[in-house]
Amino acid sequence: MLTKEQAQKIIAKALSFSTFPECDISLNSSERAFIRFALNDVTTSGFTVEQSLSISSVRDGQSGSTRVDEFDDDALREAVKRSEQLAMIAPPNPERVPPLEKQKYPDFENYAASTAGARNQAMIPHIRAIIDGAKANKLVAAGFFERSAETAAVANKQGNFGYGRATDAGLSATLRNAAGTSSGWASQPAVLIETIDGAAVAKTAIDKCLRWKEPRRLDPGKYTVILEPTATGDLVQMMGFGMQARAAEEGRSFLSKPGGGTMAGEKLFPEFVTLRSDPFNRLYSSLPWGGGGGFGFGGGGGGGGLPAEPITWIENGVVKNLFYDRYWAAKAGKQPTPFPNRLVLEGGGKSLDQLIAGVDRGLLVTRFWYIRVVNPRSMQVTGLTRDGVFLIEQGKLSAPVMNFRFNQSPVEMLKNTVAMGTPIRVRGGEGQGMIAPAMVVKDFSFTSISDAV
Repeated sequence: MLTKEQAQKIIAKALSFSTFPECDISLNSSERAFIRFALNDVTTSGFTVEQSLSISSVRDGQSGSTRVDEFDDDALREAVKRSEQLAMIAPPNPERVPPLEKQKYPDFENYAASTAGARNQAMIPHIRAIIDGAKANKLVAAGFFERSAETAAVANKQGNFGYGRATDAGLSATLRNAAGTSSGWASQPAVLIETIDGAAVAKTAIDKCLRWKEPRRLDPGKYTVILEPTATGDLVQMMGFGMQARAAEEGRSFLSKPGGGTMAGEKLFPEFVTLRSDPFNRLYSSLPWGGGGGFGFGGGGGGGGLPAEPITWIENGVVKNLFYDRYWAAKAGKQPTPFPNRLVLEGGGKSLDQLIAGVDRGLLVTRFWYIRVVNPRSMQVTGLTRDGVFLIEQGKLSAPVMNFRFNQSPVEMLKNTVAMGTPIRVRGGEGQGMIAPAMVVKDFSFTSISDAV
C-alpha cells in the first residue's frame, strides 16, 4: 500500500519523462483478503496485493493511454513513451476538453485500519457461524467474505494532485436444502469489518431457505410488491446512468421532454422520493474525487478527477440536477458534476414487518439477478427474482412462490412507490452498492415463471 509521499514520488518521476504538454496519471495500490466457502466447508483462502499506474498523454487533441504495474525508472519511462507513441497515431478526439487545473479536494477520509489489516482470524468466526447454522438445520451453505483496502492518487502536468484511501468489507451467504430445491440468501457490507455479524447473516438466509419450500405457482402479471432493500438497490442503482444531461438533451432519456428540453425542475415522482449522491456518508468509504467516464483527469469528456461532493438528483419527487460530464457541461454552459454514485435513496421509518402488515395482497421479493437493459430510453430492464419470493395475504407472509422474470423500469417503479422503510447499505453486483430502503410498489410487472431456484 502506497503512502501519500510514495505516491507523489512515483508520479513526479513519471511526469518527468513526459514530453507532451498534457500527461495525466492515475495510481492505485490495493490489498484484498478473502475466504470462499461451499458445501459447508472453506474452499479458498486468498490474499492479493496489486498496484498499477495508468498514463494518458495528449498533444494536439490526440491521446494515447497505457498502464504499467512496475514503478522503476525504466518501466515508467517506457510506459510514458508508449502512451506518446500511441497518441501520435490516434485521430484527434473531437470531444476533448482541457486538462483539469489544480483542484481542492475535500479533506475527508473514512478509512478503517481494522478492515485494512483484517485477515482470516477476523473472518473465520463469522463463516463458522454460517456453516454451523447450516448443519444444524440440515442445509448446505456457500458464500464469500472479503475485505479490501485501497490507496489511490491522481495527478497531471497542470499541477493537480489528489490522494485518498478507502476500505470495505462484505459477507454474503446462500443456504440451500440438500435437494437443492429451496434457497435463502443474505448479505452485509460494511466499512468497519467488526460490525459484520455472521450469525445474523446466517439467521436471515436460513429462515429464507426454510420458508421457501415447495413454492406455489402464480400466474405472471402485475402485482403489488414489497422489495427488500437489496432488491430496491438492484434496480435503483441503474438510475445513476439515467441522470445524464447529454442523453436527456439529445432526446434519448426518460428525462427528455417531447419537442426538446429536459424534465429538470419537474415533479415526476411521489413527494417522499429523494435520491442523492453522498460520498461522505459514513456507511461508505470513498476517495476524495468522483468518477465520470474519463481516463484519469484526461482530455476526454468525462468527469473523472472532479472533487467529490454530495449532489441531490431527485428531491421530494422533483428532478433537481442532471449529470454533466466535462465536455457536455462546457457545451451547455453548465458546471460539470461527478458521476452519480454512492447513491442514497431516502426512506421512511417503517420496518419491513410494518410494510408487510400494510399490504392486503402482494409479493415479497428478496433480490433480483441477471439484470439486463431492454429499453435505454425508458430505462426498462429485465431480470429474475432469486432466493425467496413470498405471497403476502392480509398483511402476512402466507406461502412461498416460484421465481419470476420481470420487465420493469426503475423510473416507473419509483413513480408507483407508495411506502418506504428504513434505508440500509446494500451490496450491488459490482462496487459498493447503495443505501436503500425496502419499498412497497404497485403494478410491478412479472412476465413469466422461472423454474430456477
